[in-house]
Amino acid sequence: MEFQLGISLPILSLVILTLAQGSEASGIAIYWGQNGNEGTLAETCATGNYDFVNLAFLSTFGNGRTPMINLAGHCDPYSNGCTDLSTEIKSCQARGIKVMLSLGGGVVSYSLA
Repeated sequence: MEFQLGISLPILSLVILTLAQGSEASGIAIYWGQNGNEGTLAETCATGNYDFVNLAFLSTFGNGRTPMINLAGHCDPYSNGCTDLSTEIKSCQARGIKVMLSLGGGVVSYSLA
């Protein structure tokens, strides 16, 4: 079977397979931290469903203000209550999951100026 481009199906399949195997940019990502019913970060990572977890959100930063994370009830940053997250982040990383911090969010209370 030939395509109009003159490439045979076996060669095209080999090219696609090679490109897919060489890519490490794939994986499933999730935003965690804005739904009180989503469980802990460690539980989310333990599902094995995700390659990337975005902590949502660092909503206050910039313009000389103290950065403040908003995790919608998972922890209270005003009382240093989010320090326990470091253990959960390490748990995720031990599973090979990349944990990132998402800047911004739905509430515009940040400024880079």
